[in-house]
Amino acid sequence: MSENKKVRTEEYRLDGGQVLDKIKDLIHQGNIRRIAIKNEKGETLIEIPLTLGVVGAALLPIFAAVGALAAVAARCVLAVEKVEPAPPA
Repeated sequence: MSENKKVRTEEYRLDGGQVLDKIKDLIHQGNIRRIAIKNEKGETLIEIPLTLGVVGAALLPIFAAVGALAAVAARCVLAVEKVEPAPPA
């Protein structure tokens, strides 16, 4: 039995200090498959694949890496892949 899922990408332009808070908020919302942090030129600085099993202490190294990047980058773009179940047929 396979489920049809729709994947969509959203982008958020944020200052460095807002990045970590936004990522925590997005993870809390759920349905996130991947988060990529890009610089103003569009170059990917870090890509974070997320699975349903990643919670709590497993996210601490990710938050540390994001915090370090946010401290260096003045403006960042978050590219977020969200998975949405397809509507029933």
